[in-house]
Amino acid sequence: MDKKTKTILNVIKEYIIITLGLLLYTLGWVVFLIPNGLVGGGVTGISAIIYYATGFPLSYSYLIINGILLAIGLKILGKGFGVKTIYAIIVVTIFLDIIPGLVPQELINDIAIGNGKLLSAIIGGALAGVGIATTFTQGGSSGGTDIIALIVNKYRNVSPGRIILLLDVIIIASSIMIPTTESLGHRLAIIIYGYLLITVTSYTVDLVLSGARQSIQIFIFSKKYEEIADRIMAIGRGVTVINAQGWFTKHEGKVLMVIVRRTESHHVYKVVREIDREAFLSVGNVMGVYGKGFDEMKK
Repeated sequence: MDKKTKTILNVIKEYIIITLGLLLYTLGWVVFLIPNGLVGGGVTGISAIIYYATGFPLSYSYLIINGILLAIGLKILGKGFGVKTIYAIIVVTIFLDIIPGLVPQELINDIAIGNGKLLSAIIGGALAGVGIATTFTQGGSSGGTDIIALIVNKYRNVSPGRIILLLDVIIIASSIMIPTTESLGHRLAIIIYGYLLITVTSYTVDLVLSGARQSIQIFIFSKKYEEIADRIMAIGRGVTVINAQGWFTKHEGKVLMVIVRRTESHHVYKVVREIDREAFLSVGNVMGVYGKGFDEMKK
Protein backbone atom coordinates (compact mmCIF):
# COMPACT_ATOMS: atom_id res chain seq x y z
CA MET A 1 0.00 0.00 0.00
CA ASP A 2 1.50 3.35 -1.03
CA LYS A 3 1.73 6.36 1.28
CA LYS A 4 -1.03 8.32 -0.45
CA THR A 5 -3.54 5.48 -0.19
CA LYS A 6 -2.65 4.94 3.46
CA THR A 7 -3.18 8.64 4.18
CA ILE A 8 -6.60 8.60 2.49
CA LEU A 9 -7.67 5.53 4.44
CA ASN A 10 -6.54 7.13 7.71
CA VAL A 11 -8.58 10.26 6.94
CA ILE A 12 -11.65 8.16 6.13
CA LYS A 13 -11.17 6.24 9.38
CA GLU A 14 -10.94 9.50 11.36
CA TYR A 15 -14.20 10.81 9.92
CA ILE A 16 -16.01 7.52 10.53
CA ILE A 17 -14.94 7.57 14.18
CA ILE A 18 -15.95 11.23 14.51
CA THR A 19 -19.36 10.45 13.03
CA LEU A 20 -19.93 7.60 15.49
CA GLY A 21 -18.93 9.88 18.36
CA LEU A 22 -21.34 12.57 17.19
CA LEU A 23 -24.11 10.00 16.90
CA LEU A 24 -23.61 8.98 20.54
CA TYR A 25 -23.55 12.64 21.57
CA THR A 26 -26.81 13.38 19.75
CA LEU A 27 -28.54 10.25 21.06
CA GLY A 28 -27.72 11.31 24.61
CA TRP A 29 -29.58 14.57 24.04
CA VAL A 30 -32.43 13.43 21.84
CA VAL A 31 -33.32 10.24 23.71
CA PHE A 32 -32.54 11.05 27.35
CA LEU A 33 -32.18 14.78 28.00
CA ILE A 34 -34.62 16.73 25.82
CA PRO A 35 -37.63 14.42 26.49
CA ASN A 36 -37.11 14.98 30.23
CA GLY A 37 -36.79 18.75 29.90
CA LEU A 38 -33.20 18.65 31.18
CA VAL A 39 -30.59 21.32 30.51
CA GLY A 40 -26.98 20.43 29.88
CA GLY A 41 -23.94 22.45 28.96
CA GLY A 42 -22.38 23.74 25.79
CA VAL A 43 -24.10 25.18 22.77
CA THR A 44 -26.56 22.30 22.85
CA GLY A 45 -27.50 23.36 26.38
CA ILE A 46 -28.01 26.96 25.24
CA SER A 47 -30.06 25.71 22.30
CA ALA A 48 -32.15 23.57 24.67
CA ILE A 49 -32.90 26.63 26.83
CA ILE A 50 -33.94 28.57 23.72
CA TYR A 51 -36.10 25.62 22.63
CA TYR A 52 -37.85 25.31 26.00
CA ALA A 53 -38.46 29.07 26.16
CA THR A 54 -39.53 29.79 22.57
CA GLY A 55 -39.98 26.50 20.71
CA PHE A 56 -37.28 27.55 18.22
CA PRO A 57 -35.84 24.35 16.66
CA LEU A 58 -32.84 23.00 18.53
CA SER A 59 -30.88 22.25 15.37
CA TYR A 60 -31.17 25.82 14.02
CA SER A 61 -29.94 27.61 17.13
CA TYR A 62 -27.15 25.02 17.47
CA LEU A 63 -25.98 25.80 13.93
CA ILE A 64 -26.13 29.59 14.32
CA ILE A 65 -24.26 29.79 17.65
CA ASN A 66 -21.62 27.32 16.52
CA GLY A 67 -21.02 29.30 13.36
CA ILE A 68 -19.88 32.26 15.47
CA LEU A 69 -17.63 30.19 17.72
CA LEU A 70 -16.23 28.30 14.76
CA ALA A 71 -14.90 31.51 13.20
CA ILE A 72 -12.83 32.03 16.36
CA GLY A 73 -11.64 28.42 16.42
CA LEU A 74 -10.53 28.52 12.79
CA LYS A 75 -8.22 31.45 13.47
CA ILE A 76 -6.57 29.95 16.55
CA LEU A 77 -6.62 26.18 16.00
CA GLY A 78 -5.99 26.12 12.26
CA LYS A 79 -7.73 24.92 9.13
CA GLY A 80 -7.27 21.22 9.93
CA PHE A 81 -9.28 21.65 13.10
CA GLY A 82 -11.81 23.81 11.29
CA VAL A 83 -12.58 21.27 8.57
CA LYS A 84 -13.33 18.51 11.08
CA THR A 85 -15.33 20.82 13.29
CA ILE A 86 -17.37 22.21 10.41
CA TYR A 87 -18.11 18.61 9.49
CA ALA A 88 -19.05 17.82 13.09
CA ILE A 89 -21.35 20.84 13.44
CA ILE A 90 -23.15 19.98 10.21
CA VAL A 91 -23.51 16.32 11.21
CA VAL A 92 -24.84 17.16 14.69
CA THR A 93 -27.27 19.68 13.17
CA ILE A 94 -28.56 16.99 10.80
CA PHE A 95 -28.72 14.39 13.59
CA LEU A 96 -30.64 16.79 15.87
CA ASP A 97 -33.11 17.36 13.05
CA ILE A 98 -33.72 13.79 11.87
CA ILE A 99 -33.07 11.47 14.83
CA PRO A 100 -36.13 12.58 16.85
CA GLY A 101 -38.27 11.30 13.99
CA LEU A 102 -36.40 8.00 13.78
CA VAL A 103 -36.44 6.97 17.44
CA PRO A 104 -39.88 5.55 18.41
CA GLN A 105 -41.60 7.56 21.12
CA GLU A 106 -42.47 4.31 22.90
CA LEU A 107 -38.77 3.54 23.25
CA ILE A 108 -38.05 7.00 24.65
CA ASN A 109 -40.91 6.59 27.12
CA ASP A 110 -39.58 3.23 28.27
CA ILE A 111 -35.85 3.92 28.63
CA ALA A 112 -35.83 7.64 29.40
CA ILE A 113 -39.05 9.22 30.63
CA GLY A 114 -40.20 6.09 32.41
CA ASN A 115 -36.93 5.81 34.35
CA GLY A 116 -37.01 9.40 35.58
CA LYS A 117 -34.79 12.45 35.29
CA LEU A 118 -31.98 11.17 37.52
CA LEU A 119 -31.15 8.07 35.49
CA SER A 120 -31.68 9.97 32.23
CA ALA A 121 -29.22 12.66 33.34
CA ILE A 122 -26.58 10.02 34.13
CA ILE A 123 -27.02 7.99 30.93
CA GLY A 124 -27.43 11.04 28.70
CA GLY A 125 -24.37 12.71 30.24
CA ALA A 126 -22.27 9.58 29.79
CA LEU A 127 -23.29 9.19 26.14
CA ALA A 128 -22.54 12.86 25.47
CA GLY A 129 -19.15 12.54 27.20
CA VAL A 130 -18.12 9.49 25.19
CA GLY A 131 -19.19 11.26 22.01
CA ILE A 132 -17.24 14.43 22.79
CA ALA A 133 -14.11 12.53 23.80
CA THR A 134 -14.26 10.35 20.68
CA THR A 135 -14.24 13.43 18.45
CA PHE A 136 -11.37 14.91 20.50
CA THR A 137 -9.22 11.81 19.91
CA GLN A 138 -9.50 12.38 16.15
CA GLY A 139 -8.66 16.09 16.33
CA GLY A 140 -12.23 17.27 15.96
CA SER A 141 -14.93 18.75 18.15
CA SER A 142 -18.69 18.80 18.39
CA GLY A 143 -18.42 22.58 18.52
CA GLY A 144 -19.49 25.09 21.12
CA THR A 145 -17.66 25.10 24.44
CA ASP A 146 -15.58 22.20 23.09
CA ILE A 147 -13.91 24.76 20.82
CA ILE A 148 -13.10 26.98 23.79
CA ALA A 149 -11.79 23.95 25.71
CA LEU A 150 -9.48 22.94 22.88
CA ILE A 151 -8.19 26.51 22.52
CA VAL A 152 -7.28 26.66 26.21
CA ASN A 153 -5.85 23.12 26.14
CA LYS A 154 -3.60 24.09 23.24
CA TYR A 155 -1.71 26.56 25.42
CA ARG A 156 -2.25 25.24 28.94
CA ASN A 157 -2.13 21.78 30.53
CA VAL A 158 -5.73 21.99 31.71
CA SER A 159 -8.00 19.04 31.01
CA PRO A 160 -10.72 19.72 28.42
CA GLY A 161 -13.28 18.14 30.71
CA ARG A 162 -12.56 20.63 33.49
CA ILE A 163 -12.81 23.61 31.15
CA ILE A 164 -16.13 22.39 29.78
CA LEU A 165 -17.39 21.84 33.32
CA LEU A 166 -16.62 25.40 34.41
CA LEU A 167 -18.22 26.93 31.34
CA ASP A 168 -21.31 24.77 31.61
CA VAL A 169 -22.04 25.74 35.22
CA ILE A 170 -23.04 29.22 34.04
CA ILE A 171 -25.16 27.93 31.16
CA ILE A 172 -27.15 25.56 33.35
CA ALA A 173 -27.69 28.17 36.07
CA SER A 174 -29.19 30.49 33.46
CA SER A 175 -31.96 27.95 32.81
CA ILE A 176 -33.76 29.28 35.88
CA MET A 177 -34.77 32.26 33.74
CA ILE A 178 -36.84 30.11 31.34
CA PRO A 179 -40.45 31.37 31.39
CA THR A 180 -42.51 28.53 32.84
CA THR A 181 -45.47 27.78 35.07
CA GLU A 182 -43.41 25.30 37.07
CA SER A 183 -42.56 26.10 40.69
CA LEU A 184 -39.23 27.49 41.80
CA GLY A 185 -38.44 24.16 43.44
CA HIS A 186 -38.93 22.31 40.15
CA ARG A 187 -36.65 24.74 38.31
CA LEU A 188 -33.97 24.39 40.99
CA ALA A 189 -34.24 20.60 40.64
CA ILE A 190 -33.64 20.92 36.90
CA ILE A 191 -30.47 22.90 37.64
CA ILE A 192 -29.27 20.23 40.08
CA TYR A 193 -29.91 17.51 37.49
CA GLY A 194 -28.01 19.65 34.98
CA TYR A 195 -25.00 19.87 37.28
CA LEU A 196 -25.09 16.12 37.76
CA LEU A 197 -25.28 15.72 34.00
CA ILE A 198 -22.22 17.85 33.23
CA THR A 199 -20.26 16.21 36.04
CA VAL A 200 -20.87 12.82 34.44
CA THR A 201 -20.01 14.26 31.00
CA SER A 202 -16.80 15.88 32.25
CA TYR A 203 -15.67 12.72 34.04
CA THR A 204 -16.42 10.60 30.99
CA VAL A 205 -14.49 12.93 28.67
CA ASP A 206 -11.39 12.79 30.87
CA LEU A 207 -11.73 9.04 31.37
CA VAL A 208 -11.86 8.32 27.64
CA LEU A 209 -9.09 10.79 26.78
CA SER A 210 -6.75 9.59 29.52
CA GLY A 211 -7.26 6.04 28.31
CA ALA A 212 -6.42 7.04 24.74
CA ARG A 213 -3.34 9.09 25.72
CA GLN A 214 -2.00 7.13 28.65
CA SER A 215 1.51 5.83 28.09
CA ILE A 216 3.52 3.05 29.70
CA GLN A 217 7.25 2.43 30.06
CA ILE A 218 8.53 -1.08 29.41
CA PHE A 219 11.94 -2.46 30.35
CA ILE A 220 12.84 -5.63 28.45
CA PHE A 221 15.61 -7.93 29.66
CA SER A 222 16.56 -10.43 26.95
CA LYS A 223 19.64 -11.93 25.30
CA LYS A 224 17.84 -11.45 21.99
CA TYR A 225 17.54 -7.70 22.53
CA GLU A 226 18.76 -6.80 19.03
CA GLU A 227 16.04 -8.77 17.26
CA ILE A 228 13.39 -7.47 19.66
CA ALA A 229 14.57 -3.87 19.18
CA ASP A 230 14.43 -4.19 15.39
CA ARG A 231 10.88 -5.56 15.51
CA ILE A 232 9.68 -2.80 17.85
CA MET A 233 11.22 -0.17 15.57
CA ALA A 234 9.27 -1.72 12.71
CA ILE A 235 5.97 -0.94 14.44
CA GLY A 236 6.87 2.73 14.64
CA ARG A 237 8.22 3.19 18.17
CA GLY A 238 11.72 4.02 19.32
CA VAL A 239 13.88 1.86 21.54
CA THR A 240 16.66 2.84 23.95
CA VAL A 241 19.41 0.31 24.69
CA ILE A 242 20.86 0.56 28.20
CA ASN A 243 24.06 -1.11 29.40
CA ALA A 244 23.41 -3.23 32.47
CA GLN A 245 25.06 -5.75 34.77
CA GLY A 246 23.40 -8.54 36.72
CA TRP A 247 24.81 -8.13 40.22
CA PHE A 248 24.31 -11.79 41.15
CA THR A 249 25.96 -13.24 38.03
CA LYS A 250 28.22 -10.22 37.35
CA HIS A 251 27.39 -10.72 33.64
CA GLU A 252 27.15 -7.71 31.34
CA GLY A 253 23.94 -7.35 29.36
CA LYS A 254 21.57 -4.98 27.58
CA VAL A 255 18.19 -3.69 28.66
CA LEU A 256 15.66 -2.22 26.23
CA MET A 257 13.55 0.73 27.33
CA VAL A 258 10.39 1.36 25.30
CA ILE A 259 7.69 3.99 25.83
CA VAL A 260 4.39 3.39 24.03
CA ARG A 261 0.73 4.28 24.31
CA ARG A 262 -1.18 1.83 26.46
CA THR A 263 -3.24 0.93 23.39
CA GLU A 264 -0.01 -0.06 21.58
CA SER A 265 1.43 -2.21 24.37
CA HIS A 266 -0.03 -5.45 23.06
CA HIS A 267 2.15 -5.09 19.94
CA VAL A 268 5.28 -5.00 22.12
CA TYR A 269 4.13 -7.99 24.17
CA LYS A 270 3.46 -9.93 20.99
CA VAL A 271 6.95 -9.18 19.62
CA VAL A 272 8.67 -10.24 22.84
CA ARG A 273 6.55 -13.38 23.14
CA GLU A 274 7.35 -14.44 19.58
CA ILE A 275 11.11 -13.87 19.89
CA ASP A 276 11.98 -14.76 23.47
CA ARG A 277 9.44 -16.35 25.81
CA GLU A 278 12.05 -16.30 28.60
CA ALA A 279 12.45 -12.53 28.43
CA PHE A 280 11.82 -10.53 31.60
CA LEU A 281 9.59 -7.44 31.36
CA SER A 282 8.96 -4.61 33.79
CA VAL A 283 5.95 -2.42 32.96
CA GLY A 284 4.99 0.84 34.64
CA ASN A 285 2.64 3.76 34.05
CA VAL A 286 4.17 7.16 33.31
CA MET A 287 2.52 10.46 34.23
CA GLY A 288 3.35 12.25 30.99
CA VAL A 289 5.37 11.73 27.81
CA TYR A 290 6.27 14.74 25.70
CA GLY A 291 8.02 14.76 22.36
CA LYS A 292 7.70 13.34 18.86
CA GLY A 293 4.96 10.75 18.64
CA PHE A 294 3.47 11.70 22.00
CA ASP A 295 2.13 14.90 23.59
CA GLU A 296 3.41 18.37 22.79
CA MET A 297 4.82 20.45 25.63
CA LYS A 298 2.60 23.44 26.28
CA LYS A 299 3.44 26.76 27.87
